Order: sequence, then C-alpha cells, then structure tokens
Amino acid sequence: MASLREHLFRTAQGILEPGQVDTLELIVQQPTWRMSDLADALRVDPSTATRAVQRMVTLGLAERRASSEDGRVVVVSATAAGVAWHQQLLRNRTDLMRHVLGEFDPAERIEFASLLERFVDAIDGFASELHPPAC
Repeated sequence: MASLREHLFRTAQGILEPGQVDTLELIVQQPTWRMSDLADALRVDPSTATRAVQRMVTLGLAERRASSEDGRVVVVSATAAGVAWHQQLLRNRTDLMRHVLGEFDPAERIEFASLLERFVDAIDGFASELHPPAC
C-alpha cells in the first residue's frame, strides 16, 4: 500500500496525507473558500482544516489571504501548482482504476458500482446520525 500511496499522493516536496489530499481536492473545486466553509465541507473542526491548509501553503499548493469582500475573513485558494498536482492525481487515479477494473467484465463493473454507491450512502447515513446538522 505504501507504493500505491506514493504513486497517487507524491508531490515534488513529499507525499501528502489522505486528509491533505481531501483538502486540496475541495480547494480546487472553486476559486476561493472561506476557511469555515472549507471545514464544514470537509466535516472537520476548523483547527483541523487550518492545519491541512497550512501544509498545502507550505508546499506551494494553496494560498491563504484576507477576503477582498471582508478583510477579517481568511480565504484559501489553489495555486497553479496545486491545480497541476490535482490534475496529475486525477490521471494517476484514472490509470489505477483502468487497471483494477480491467479485471472485471462489464456486468461485474455495473454491479460493483451499484454496491459501492450503497456502501457510501450507508457510511454517510451513519456519519449523519453521529453528527446531525445544526439547525
């Protein structure tokens, strides 16, 4: 597994942790994120999101700055290097999935996808019961 993690998550500066990869994957999805919104999207405490973002900043994959709309608010965005790293991650994942799913026939792939969706939905349901959304 270590070689697979290295293949998928290596940057020029080192190997990212899975939580840092999750953070960067969200950051690249929109031009900027308020730190509080990013923490909510990650379903983590704001201090955890801050630590993950700091690692991205240190690696040159993200930047933090004051919001242009409200200087008291910190926003984060991906750098060009962060976007490029994310694109490489997507290519690496695609290569992995092609290889792995190439072992399945088409009917098995459809069944696998259906079961995987049910599995993820069940995990989300369990997580929601543990931490219901605030009203």
